Amino acid sequence: MGSLALTCSSPSSFLRRVSRANEPRFPISLPSRCLPRSQCSCKPQGWSISTSLRIGCSLERAGNATPKNLHVASIAAVSPEETIENSSLPKGDMWSVHKFGGTCMGTAERIQSVADIVLGDPSERKLVVVSAMSKVTDMMYNLVDRAQSRDDAYLSSLDGVYEKHMLTAKQLLEGDDLVRFLSQLHSDISNLKAMLRAIYIAGHATESFSDFVVGHGELWSAQMLSYVIRKSGRPCSWMDTRDVLIVKPTGANQVDPDYFESGKKLEKWFTGDIADTIIATGFIASTPKNIPTTLKRDGSDFSAAIMGALVKARQVTIWTDVDGVYSADPRKVSEAVILRTLSYQEAWEMSYFGANVLHPRTIIPVMKYNIPILIRNVFNLSAPGTMICQQTGNENGDENSLESCVKAFATIDNLALVNVEGTGMAGVPGTASAIFGTVKDVGANVIMISQASSEHSVCFAVPEEEVKAVSDALESRFRQALDAGRLSKVEVIHNCSILAAVGQKMASTPGVSATLFDSLAKANINVRAIAQGCSEYNITVVLKQENCVRALRAAHSRFYLSKTTLAMGIIGPGLIGSTLLDQLRDQAAVLKDKFNIDLRVMGITGSRAMILSESGIDLTRWRELQKEKAQAADLEKFAQHVHENHFFPNTVLVDCTSDSNVANHYYDWLRKGIHVITPNKKANSGPLDRYLKLRTLQRKSYTHYFYEATVGAGLPIIGTLQGLLETGDKILSIEGIFSGTLSYIFNNFKGTRTFSEVVAEAKAAGYTEPDPRDDLSGTDVARKVIILARESGLKLELSDIQIANLVPEPLRASSSAAEFMNELPNFDGDLSKQRDDAEAAGEVLRYVGVVDIANEKGIVELRRYSKDHPFAQLSGSDNIISFTTMRYKDQPLIVRGPGAGAEVTAGGVFSDILRLASYLGAPS
Repeated sequence: MGSLALTCSSPSSFLRRVSRANEPRFPISLPSRCLPRSQCSCKPQGWSISTSLRIGCSLERAGNATPKNLHVASIAAVSPEETIENSSLPKGDMWSVHKFGGTCMGTAERIQSVADIVLGDPSERKLVVVSAMSKVTDMMYNLVDRAQSRDDAYLSSLDGVYEKHMLTAKQLLEGDDLVRFLSQLHSDISNLKAMLRAIYIAGHATESFSDFVVGHGELWSAQMLSYVIRKSGRPCSWMDTRDVLIVKPTGANQVDPDYFESGKKLEKWFTGDIADTIIATGFIASTPKNIPTTLKRDGSDFSAAIMGALVKARQVTIWTDVDGVYSADPRKVSEAVILRTLSYQEAWEMSYFGANVLHPRTIIPVMKYNIPILIRNVFNLSAPGTMICQQTGNENGDENSLESCVKAFATIDNLALVNVEGTGMAGVPGTASAIFGTVKDVGANVIMISQASSEHSVCFAVPEEEVKAVSDALESRFRQALDAGRLSKVEVIHNCSILAAVGQKMASTPGVSATLFDSLAKANINVRAIAQGCSEYNITVVLKQENCVRALRAAHSRFYLSKTTLAMGIIGPGLIGSTLLDQLRDQAAVLKDKFNIDLRVMGITGSRAMILSESGIDLTRWRELQKEKAQAADLEKFAQHVHENHFFPNTVLVDCTSDSNVANHYYDWLRKGIHVITPNKKANSGPLDRYLKLRTLQRKSYTHYFYEATVGAGLPIIGTLQGLLETGDKILSIEGIFSGTLSYIFNNFKGTRTFSEVVAEAKAAGYTEPDPRDDLSGTDVARKVIILARESGLKLELSDIQIANLVPEPLRASSSAAEFMNELPNFDGDLSKQRDDAEAAGEVLRYVGVVDIANEKGIVELRRYSKDHPFAQLSGSDNIISFTTMRYKDQPLIVRGPGAGAEVTAGGVFSDILRLASYLGAPS
């Protein structure tokens, strides 16, 4: 069946025919917008069938007449003969305009709360613009969709609309007010059934017909609120804004207000006895031909701004369900703050870029008269809200601070980037015009445009659902240029998002762009395209959608100095790892309060079990949680969990093990943008090619790899060496006692004590590994020597290091540590003799590691030092390292202090964590 087109000349005749022929189950009355026949300019011959669906008299008023039907009648009827000169419309600061959205009008209780707010406003005159009840507009659109798709369920859906409003009215109203409202509601529903039946028969609804149906939600909510206010004893009028607002359709989903005609209509509307409180419908208006239309989706804000401009109100208050405008989406950035003020331009930019602030066009009407807009929370009247106005000074912070320049951030998801590229574009007039003319013909919305100065390429962002049509059209339009090679490609990059930084004071402030891009780089975010208008009110970047939240948090953190949050994964909760976790627990509150550093341990894993958290493990109970919520350890899953939590822009994995397998993952983690901190020596002392590959990756990215605790535990050995090299000093040699265990042993190996006796004492005190051979073999010292050698530029393998193994040859194959300790006294003679010889010469024995730069080698051996040498002055398990350089040739630079123990090693790791936080934006 083809679509029918209905042309009206007598709507009452049409409705009676439709009722008799098709829908005998309900009473029929005139449509709520239909005029009595005495005022109708239509010809009396009834309805005729034609090839297009057009809404005539049922949606059209003759001249300036006002319908007498209660549903749409204003409190004061205005005759066509009355003139503007007779109007008593007051304008100016005596007016306050309020707008309440669907959420505010969602239930009977909320409508009563709205009435209380209106009644509590001390303004001389109040104009209140209301939306339909929550979800009603969607329900009305659904009615039209079902009717034109010939789905009989539209009838039951309409019953649902009726029931929703009927039940709400019964909770709010009583007596004659309730009877009047329900009578009108029943009449409107009957008329809607007839109209929807017409749509059902035609299988199509014009935009005008659809707008007329959808606009009923606002009519009902406005009437109910006006009845509630009058019930309190306050005089109140209600306005059907289709009698006042005149708009001109300018394209798909857009209309432009006709302020002159709307002003004339408003003047006439006010010629009667109008109360000081007016309840007006939002969202709906009329065309210049008096056909009902709408301001399109979310247009109630726009209605309020237009009405505010028409009466030159003191203020327009937009009531919503949030405390004001946030510096970023609080669902994505928990540290987002309420902005006290926004300029018109800033609010305009934010609404364009998807921020849930206002309808994008709301700002335009009020800017002309400098009328402020106040965003307030209907559910939290104590919140002051956000004022949108013309700003002359910085009301959100220090006028000179970089942070105050960027006011807020907004994002748009589900975009695709289209790149048109080719050398034949350079210097060719009309290329951009051809590209965007083609896009316009498709009807796609271009969100952002970027072009290099070379004119070699033009890229732009469009919604993902429109990109295929755009790319196909461009391929077709430029087929000849593509075939000839003047254009190289039309490329589509899917799954993109836009991040926009907005701020009026960004204009002419140096360093804003640098700071923004530095924050993104440190969060390992790659930017695909950039745009900034000459106004400098916003900087727009296109990036992968999967990185959008992390980018938003990183940028917001940098500009708003919110907590520098690190999502951490702790690998190896052994002696060092558990000590670190306890240190983090004890220091967490201080770091948050004093340094704005928020360290969140998202997971802890050992070799067998791990625990994971979405928001951060409670470190006061991490040992108990290990038993209660442990799951099988999976290092890949663990890293993925910590890194892919998009609520935290920066991720660090802390390896507290000595496991080579864990160290082998460092490269992949760094490549994915995960920072790595470790006391594990295996990566830096392992195969040379792997080490060089790791360091090369580190140097060319913003991903950090810190390993201070690999050499001196808590001592600043690596940092000192790097500082010398970076400032141009030349290293000649590095010599030191690198093992706290061997330092303790040889500090106490004196007098008549035997070597085995001192080793046993060190083992009992916990200074050695469970098997002391791991310390006495010298391998651990050799690993530290190779790390320092490589940092100094020597390309050595561990096998190149000469090691003096202190484990007697026969005992190296002992089956256990106990067997080794039992046999060790049998080999005390040699070391006792070396000690005695040294003491006779006024010297001491020390087990040292040496990096010999001149000869490009590393050595681990037992050496003798005079008793006045710094190495002879140690006590306990202290370490000492001597740097001989061109600057420190005559008197070496010495670093000395505790070099072993869980506390100092964990402290060294903790220091690296705080160093990373400072690199990412926290105060250093």
